[in-house]
Amino acid sequence: MAESAPILHIITPLNHVSPFDVNMAVDAGYTTIAPYSRVALSEVRDLTQDMMFSRAPQSAPRTGLFIGGKDAALALDMAAEAKASIFPPFEISIFPDPAGSFTTAAAMIAKVEQALLKTRPKGLEGIAVQVYGATGVVGSIAAVIAAQAGALVTLVSHREVAAVDEKAKDLKARFGVELATTAAVTDAEKAKLVPEAEVVLAAGKAGVEILTAAHLQAATRLLVAADVNAVPPAGIAGIGAHDAAAVLPHGIGIGALAIGNLKYAVQHTLLKQMCVTDTPLFFDLPAIFKLARELDA
Repeated sequence: MAESAPILHIITPLNHVSPFDVNMAVDAGYTTIAPYSRVALSEVRDLTQDMMFSRAPQSAPRTGLFIGGKDAALALDMAAEAKASIFPPFEISIFPDPAGSFTTAAAMIAKVEQALLKTRPKGLEGIAVQVYGATGVVGSIAAVIAAQAGALVTLVSHREVAAVDEKAKDLKARFGVELATTAAVTDAEKAKLVPEAEVVLAAGKAGVEILTAAHLQAATRLLVAADVNAVPPAGIAGIGAHDAAAVLPHGIGIGALAIGNLKYAVQHTLLKQMCVTDTPLFFDLPAIFKLARELDA
């Protein structure tokens, strides 16, 4: 049988597949993209096996499954179900990245790590990290990646602490990481908390200022602050979207588009790898972060 062209199947539990992901796939080289919306976890096995059995074994690796949506836990469950559904010689390639969160979180932590390495040879190891917007899809995954790199991570809730307690419990069960939790609802509570941070990650709702200039003045141990909010106002005062090393009262700031440029490169590279591979690929968080590190080195 002649070698078959690469195909990318994109599944999402939402009403629509993300146009962002479709555009990224086309730019990576895919000319055949099949979208599937409102996909339930229970449907993933049958869909995956339809993808793998319908092609010759040599074409299986270039049969890609991209998992979208906006729920990191569900995307991880879907990826695990898909991976459990495949076996030699019909193994397809699988890439979960709901709402671009896995590649964004990896880019965020890689940027922070590179900034730390300029003055701290151990990078993230032993660094006190506070994550604001920690229950969100980017914040929670950034917390996992930072913890896996050796950081001491605290999930910060802007409401009750129970929300981050539940998130920390789930992430520990999935990844084996220990994450501290706390709540900082008022400006006064944030001002009391930030002096403990060496790294601050802001991954909250777009257009909401999480930490003010006064908070940054109080953050006397701060080395690096990173913000993924590109919608004014910034999530952290004084950090512009394009900033790669904004001077703050203490430490430096990294903006959303500086992170986003690396995120784009990571997602593009992984999609391109799936498009041309001769061996089946599975991109988990360590693999995604490894590439982000390499591209930002």
